[in-house]
Amino acid sequence: MAETIYLDNAATTKVDESVIKEMLPYFRDKYGNASSVHIKGQEAKMAMENARHVIAKAIGARDNEIYFTSGGTEANNWTLKEVFFRNGCKGHIITTKIEHDCILESCKLLEKLGAKVTYLDVDEQGFVNPKNVEKAITNETILVSVIHGNNEIGTIQDIKAIGEICKKRDVYFHTDACQSFTKTELNVKKQNLDLVTLNAHKIHGPKGIGALYIREGVKIGALMHGGGHEKGLRSGTENIPGIVGFAKSVKNAKSKYVKQMSRLRDELIDGILKIDKVRLNGAIGKNRLCNNINVSFGNIEGEAIGGYLEAYGICSSTGSACSSHSLEPSHVLMAIGRNHLEANTSIRLSISKYTTKKEIEKVLEVLPKVVEKLRKISPF
Repeated sequence: MAETIYLDNAATTKVDESVIKEMLPYFRDKYGNASSVHIKGQEAKMAMENARHVIAKAIGARDNEIYFTSGGTEANNWTLKEVFFRNGCKGHIITTKIEHDCILESCKLLEKLGAKVTYLDVDEQGFVNPKNVEKAITNETILVSVIHGNNEIGTIQDIKAIGEICKKRDVYFHTDACQSFTKTELNVKKQNLDLVTLNAHKIHGPKGIGALYIREGVKIGALMHGGGHEKGLRSGTENIPGIVGFAKSVKNAKSKYVKQMSRLRDELIDGILKIDKVRLNGAIGKNRLCNNINVSFGNIEGEAIGGYLEAYGICSSTGSACSSHSLEPSHVLMAIGRNHLEANTSIRLSISKYTTKKEIEKVLEVLPKVVEKLRKISPF
């Protein structure tokens, strides 16, 4: 078996060794419940509050505006459902056709409960036009939710422009920043953000821990009820090892890694586009996440390409890991104008700070051979 080349970092990342080291004491020695008043409990509480400060500072927020969750899916569900419920189960929500499944599925549920939802179109690179956001806002609009960096095609939205519109129209603005956090600018004050979803496992932290930024003054209900944790808005014993690991992964994030990933991303894109009948999905340059490559091969199935690549030890994806078991074509690729065939011939390669130039060169050596072989046997 060939040595594994892991290029599915948009699904999850390898946990940094320093993050594991930071977490271990909170399993072994500092195992207290942060709600307990004794020394073990207060030791855990202090670690949690220190971590909260690190994460808040990274996005220009106040410490008391960060609420820990089990991950991005919970934070997205919390935002949509509890803004709607707090508004008396009425109101209008604006989102886009390229959101993560947990946003779209939550919207479908809320529509059944009486919500009006507008799903905005995007252009062929995946951008939503801020002017279309403004046009869609009505007197009934209670929330606009637009993903920051798309998990499939890597397009980075102009959330600053959208934030300014929402602030002017006095409408809450939420962004799912799970893919973009630490990879591009994210500042809640500069970008006029009211609610922001974050998680750890996309940035070399542990799975099962995330956060929701809730701007002070935003009216939102509690998704989890119980012991009154997180100021009564998110009950449940806090995952202290995960929270500590989350903060360490944020501390580890550096601009040098973003530059490094951007260079390798562009090298991989340039090399793949030399293959005949290949098309890049999403934006280019600074408007694309530094770790994302998504391409359509025109006439061979993405699943087949992924299977052959795995035989060479290369891990890839045909889209979002959360919807990879679905036989339906990617809703994101369909939204940017790809037809069913094009959508089903796409693969996503996503790199990390651990990806090497040698690994990129290996992929560019193997992939053309795989494509050539599959095209010879393709019915298309």
